[in-house]
Amino acid sequence: MSNNTAGPREHGVSLGEALRVWARVAALSFGGPAGQIAVMHRIVVDEKRWIGESRFLHALNYCMLLPGPEAQQLAVYIGWLMHRTLGGLIAGLLFILPGFLSILALSYIYVIFGDASVVEGLFFGLKAAVLAIVVQAVFRIGSRALVNPAMLAIAAVAFLAIFAFKVPFPLVVLAAAVVGYFGSKSGSRLFRTSPGHAAAKGAVLQDRDSLLGEATPAHARPGLGWSLKISAVLLCLWLLPVALIWFFAGGNSVFSEIGIFFSKMAVVTFGGAYAALAYVAQEAVQHYGWLKPGEMLDGLGMAETTPGPLIMVLQFVGFLGAYRDPGSLSPMTAATLAAILTTWVTFVPCFLWIFLGAPFIERLRGNVALSGALSAITAAVVGVILNLAVWFSVHTLFREVTVLTAGPLHLELPVPSTIILPAALLAAASAFALFRLKASVLLTLGLAALAGMAWTLL
Repeated sequence: MSNNTAGPREHGVSLGEALRVWARVAALSFGGPAGQIAVMHRIVVDEKRWIGESRFLHALNYCMLLPGPEAQQLAVYIGWLMHRTLGGLIAGLLFILPGFLSILALSYIYVIFGDASVVEGLFFGLKAAVLAIVVQAVFRIGSRALVNPAMLAIAAVAFLAIFAFKVPFPLVVLAAAVVGYFGSKSGSRLFRTSPGHAAAKGAVLQDRDSLLGEATPAHARPGLGWSLKISAVLLCLWLLPVALIWFFAGGNSVFSEIGIFFSKMAVVTFGGAYAALAYVAQEAVQHYGWLKPGEMLDGLGMAETTPGPLIMVLQFVGFLGAYRDPGSLSPMTAATLAAILTTWVTFVPCFLWIFLGAPFIERLRGNVALSGALSAITAAVVGVILNLAVWFSVHTLFREVTVLTAGPLHLELPVPSTIILPAALLAAASAFALFRLKASVLLTLGLAALAGMAWTLL
């Protein structure tokens, strides 16, 4: 465990310098959580030497336990460590802003030109490439998390629970956390793994050699008064707008539905965007009717090609939901307001989890049971992402799906004769580029989009 009793060190990093660094991190935050965390690690640990390797991984492990995007929450955590609450707000807001503006602009293009052949072909190609990217995510995360039979078993059970029996996602994550926690407490080596994103190779920066040092800053020590105050403020910022919309617009308003649904998602989206999208897509398509199955992949394609967290795809879902049910507003006005509302209720809770929990987590550096719970959750997330890959495959590569039910068993199976061959070939080519040729995600998406446009025009 790190020495938290030594006096805190003056790190000498001004707030202005921090703002410039976080703006740079935000501008380079492509490639999903793995790429975003790698960029943050390179800049904050290797280049700027703000914090050491151990502290970075400890903060990341806590963020991976939380609902919401771990990369954005990690930025909030480090910003808070360095410059108190204002530093956390700057880091977190800058991390979101480029992606929000980019996806909003792409959403406008989508609804205005979506029926045009060129735009239709672009998103046809993106869907196939995104499917390959999700499959790659299964292998990438699985190679880190499934390091022994216990982790493999947890992933398999998680996949079957969601895919075949529709067990609610939060229950799967909670069960995995309990198994990992008590498995680690029992002393079993099967639960003492090192999950999380691999650190950069080379010399490791020790906490004591970083600008922040290894001691806990005074503002990072937990206090009941601080916890109650920050919780009250952030809970009001999060839930008061939703309550006011419900009161004035009614429970059947699309804005009320968006505010309540995505507030719920902010509490249960463990494992990042990939882990939550299957549930979001299912509810948005089947229950609310906000969008069609293929359109979720369109949105994910936008999120993959823009900076910021992949969970920003939820903004696109809210945008389309209000665009198609604008009430007394114009469709574009309603859609824009819904995009802002979705982003607000998705990310305000992220600041709450960090500001409320991080001071206590700082005291738990080196806690074995916490690491065991994280290992099990990460393994379960592999199964959840595999379920997402299967769901996307069924709805992207086939025109028709049949449902098989028998007691608690509930399976969505494709009709083989309705396979869409161009989509299947493009997905296979994208997978070949990613796995065999080691092409970048952005290059693969770009080539797939061009191929989709060419196919549609022909």
